[in-house]
Amino acid sequence: MKLTNTFVERKQGNGKVQKHSDGGGLFLYITPEGKKSWRLAYRYLGKQKLLVIGPFPAITLKEARERREAAKKLLVDNIDPSTAKQEAKSTATEAVKNSFEAVTREWAEKQSGKWTAKTKERVLARLEQYILPSLGKRPIKSITAPELLAVLRKMENQGVVTSAHIVRGECGRIFRYAIATGRAERDVAADLRGAISSMPAVQHFAAITEPKAVGKLLNDLDNSSCTFVMRCALRLAPMLFVRAGELTGAEWSEIDLDAAEWRIPAFKMKMRQMHVVPLSRQAVEILRELHAVTGHSKYVFPNRYNPEKPMLNSSPVLALRNMGYGKDQMTMHGFRAMASTILHEQGYNRDWIERQLAHAERNGVRASYNHAEYLPERRKMMQAWSDYLYKLKKTAAA
Repeated sequence: MKLTNTFVERKQGNGKVQKHSDGGGLFLYITPEGKKSWRLAYRYLGKQKLLVIGPFPAITLKEARERREAAKKLLVDNIDPSTAKQEAKSTATEAVKNSFEAVTREWAEKQSGKWTAKTKERVLARLEQYILPSLGKRPIKSITAPELLAVLRKMENQGVVTSAHIVRGECGRIFRYAIATGRAERDVAADLRGAISSMPAVQHFAAITEPKAVGKLLNDLDNSSCTFVMRCALRLAPMLFVRAGELTGAEWSEIDLDAAEWRIPAFKMKMRQMHVVPLSRQAVEILRELHAVTGHSKYVFPNRYNPEKPMLNSSPVLALRNMGYGKDQMTMHGFRAMASTILHEQGYNRDWIERQLAHAERNGVRASYNHAEYLPERRKMMQAWSDYLYKLKKTAAA
């Protein structure tokens, strides 16, 4: 008598092993504790054998019957269903080991001797964001050039063309590693050269970096005819070398003059991570003078016409233009380029400079703890930088 869904669902454990036949060798196996599974008794080459089909309810009665019929077809072709199941399992296991994601992580691990931890984190984060969701579970040797191109085109349509080119290059290195380890036959990423838009031209911001010219600029900032608040903003710009919007949007609540520190909230930062700016003695002096004028306001640099709002991002650059510095000579971003160029030339640690510029990409979880990374070193660097600027200004004025 064949089983019914109601019977299978309602049958409970009774402290003994139970076997309830559905015909054709298929039966419901119930453990003493009441766990249910499907099994198939069959004969192969004259020997009695048993195939465990799988658990109920993950496999329904209907599905168990379908698998019984599939096993019978294998037997007609002289194939042992148990062996076929083991081979399928082995194939699936190998597919997981040889998936694009598995090869990617293995490749990244092999770079440990060449990469810093941050580089590895950055590369994997990019691949996890753009490539692995679509292609990660696929066996790497089965991925075609059109499939990879579809993912890169999606990035292109999102406006991240530069990242698309970087990702294509990284995928190429992963495919070549897979070829070397016998898990792929060709680098399909190489077929995509020229298939996505050209990388945008790098935009270089005008910046003054020659020491004598920097000294003249600093004196010009000190002696400019603009308002006192604007003059303070321009004098602080080279010392702090933050982005224009970060400077003009500064709030007094973010600044601790006693601790000589400015903590910019994550939502104001391009990288969406809190940023700590150590304040040199010279910067603190300017801010104390400014506090006497704008300390009643929320903003360090309030809007001239509406004090309840911050100074416009464009106001400092307009002040530079009014001082005679054209866009081909100096920009607000140029203060960042000035600091980066000279500090690198002076031999400061690249990581200190990059962290102070808030350039480095960071993992969200780690960043919540690492916003003060290299802070003691950066404090010394920022004070030395202000001292250097003071010397340049003094020399130019002599």
